[in-house]
Amino acid sequence: MKKFQPFHGVVTMINDFFINNREESAGCYKLISVENRLGDLVNFIVGPSTYFVDHVTVSVGDTITGFYNTNAAVPLIFPPQFRAIVIAKDVEYQNVKVDYFNSKLVSSDNMLKLNIGPDTEIVLENDQTFTGNPANRNLIVIYGASTKSIPAQTTPYKVVVICQI
Repeated sequence: MKKFQPFHGVVTMINDFFINNREESAGCYKLISVENRLGDLVNFIVGPSTYFVDHVTVSVGDTITGFYNTNAAVPLIFPPQFRAIVIAKDVEYQNVKVDYFNSKLVSSDNMLKLNIGPDTEIVLENDQTFTGNPANRNLIVIYGASTKSIPAQTTPYKVVVICQI
């Protein structure tokens, strides 16, 4: 099972990342360097399967949150290098959480409960309508306000279902 971890900071550099010597993969992968307020650095490997919330383009100077799988193997180098699963650019009044949500739509860290409303858009990563039940799945949740309870409750704007094959 994937366990998602966020890293929030400012994009300091974007370069091409070469995964092999084959010409057809040239330019398909990027290395996005991010520095947080404490000066911690992370490099995100971004590929064709990385989901960008709202399909935004990220530039140097943007503040983003990158989500990666903490259970995935990573090289022991500095700065750490993680394969980005999801990238979210900071947008005022918009929050993003990537996590596993159980049968009651509570996140695995018990910090967020989803109340699906009639206006909540539920889609697949390719923006096609999802017609199943979003419970017991990995989800990308885009929401605004939430309660101050534990878990906080929110009615999300959009839920993106991460399908596993």
